[in-house]
Amino acid sequence: MRILLIHARRFSYSVVKPAVEEPEPLEEGGKTLMLENVLVVFTSIERGDDESIISSAVNEVINVFNQVKASSILLYPYAHLSPDLAPPFEAVKILNAFYTALKNTGLQVYKAPFGWYKSFTLECYGHPLSELSKTIKKSETVAKRIIEKKFYIMTPDGSLHDPTSFDYTNYPELKILVDKEVFGKELTGGENRVNEYCRKFGFEWEPMSDHGHMRYGPHATTIMEAVMRYSWMVAQSLGIPVFKVMGSNMFNLKEKPVYEHAVLFGDRLYEVQLDEDRFILRYAACHQQFAMLRDWVISYKDLPFGVFEVADSYRLEQRGELALCFRLRKFYMPDLHILTRNIGEAIDVSMRVQAKIHEEAGKAGRSYVALYNITDEFLEKYRDKLVEFVKREKYPVLLAVIPSGIYYWVLNVEYHIIDNLKRPREIATFQIDVGNGRRFNIAYVDEKGEKHHPVIIHTALLGGVERYIYMVLDTGALIEASGQTPYIPTWMSPVQVRIVPVSKEYNEHAFKIAGEILSHGFRVDVDDRDETLGKKIRDAGKEWIPYIIVVGEREVNTGTINIRVRRSNDQRVMKLEEFIKLLEEEVKGYPRVEMTLPVSVASRPLFSYKQ
Repeated sequence: MRILLIHARRFSYSVVKPAVEEPEPLEEGGKTLMLENVLVVFTSIERGDDESIISSAVNEVINVFNQVKASSILLYPYAHLSPDLAPPFEAVKILNAFYTALKNTGLQVYKAPFGWYKSFTLECYGHPLSELSKTIKKSETVAKRIIEKKFYIMTPDGSLHDPTSFDYTNYPELKILVDKEVFGKELTGGENRVNEYCRKFGFEWEPMSDHGHMRYGPHATTIMEAVMRYSWMVAQSLGIPVFKVMGSNMFNLKEKPVYEHAVLFGDRLYEVQLDEDRFILRYAACHQQFAMLRDWVISYKDLPFGVFEVADSYRLEQRGELALCFRLRKFYMPDLHILTRNIGEAIDVSMRVQAKIHEEAGKAGRSYVALYNITDEFLEKYRDKLVEFVKREKYPVLLAVIPSGIYYWVLNVEYHIIDNLKRPREIATFQIDVGNGRRFNIAYVDEKGEKHHPVIIHTALLGGVERYIYMVLDTGALIEASGQTPYIPTWMSPVQVRIVPVSKEYNEHAFKIAGEILSHGFRVDVDDRDETLGKKIRDAGKEWIPYIIVVGEREVNTGTINIRVRRSNDQRVMKLEEFIKLLEEEVKGYPRVEMTLPVSVASRPLFSYKQ
């Protein structure tokens, strides 16, 4: 807060016109005011100010008031003292609290209306204390609010257990999650093989950007696009209408719902200053989808339905917490919001979401251990539904119970894998949100024509795009640790088939086979480099290419292809049509993404990333 204190012989103002969209209402007769022997307190409320500074501000004003022996005090909102102003709705709240605190001293105090352009006339006394400026800051020792959590283990039979005495013998993965979340145990160290795998496929840090931002080479780009498209397919498979949208990643903190939602999110916000406005970069698709949904005309007959976007998202993570492909400052979130009529319908649809999350983890060869963050009110009112959720987990869950009314959600479920270094890593999630329908003024009309705010489910069915990829690569690390050949699913592989001619004279035949495979929508290339057969096969192995086809004289003469299969480490001879059918069956239900590389391996430069 910044204040300019003027001891005025005379001061008068007249309201002219609004200065903000929603100015403070004028009281009767409040358009003009004239005072004599008044201490005018010109006041700017700045970004980050809250009511904790009011006591200090009151003391400053009263100290000067007593010294100059003024008759009254006028609190005058004045934006021009600071280039870093709080949003208007926040500023007026703090100003009114400041005004109330000054009035409670028993002095004669007036306040000019906030949010109006005003003309004023000022006659200053001119003595040494008649013009003073002050800056009031929050104490550096003000602590962040600590939210008290009560932890329990809930088993599928619905019973609650103390985490300190629970028997984890049959639940080692739950024990790892509990150690971190409840007891604050440090994560296991060691070299993470996933980092090497990420670099192998071209997932790299961008050194010319803010730390925590990635770049994606041609191989990584294929993987990213495959997962993005698949996330949309998964959203559509829930059995409810889903609408795909696109929008902005920057939102003005002057907008009250944006500001309030940002405050609830916490202190990991990216901010951009443009002229006099401050914007946040979105940390998920919430702001854009909610801003869009409040303009839609929605009937109860339309519900439930979902809105989906793969949103570029930004979170100012601490440098020490950043992890390649897992914890980033800029990432892609396949964010789905499902509007439902009430909490009962939200619970029912959430169970469908829960099943889909587990189904997709199973397809990737993983299982989740869950952390259920719930409010005490939800536990009390919907314990039977909570037990049903846990039964469907088929595994005990960690419950973190918090007081109601703090967050916008009543249930927030985090799904963790335990990675190759025995650390919990959150991948997928869903939340039941009871606050943002009202906050963003999203409404639907019921059977009687009355308006209601929907309950909104937030979910990332696969998790963030990079986090899903982390899980897939971590699965490869576990496979390798077991002594087997690591691989990623064929539908995600940057190159699904590599054709290796044994010599140059078979290049033409190799490209002919590649053309046929390409025509069916598969990613295939030809290693037409002037290298030995052994080196070509080894290099294909380094790229984890699922199928390697070797072409030589026998294959040309017999009209067959010789295939090396990475996953099973065996070789097969078959007709090309049989192989295409095999591929069709393997990638059934997954997206077909075009090549991001030229078909000719000889035409490629040496990439920065290791293969």
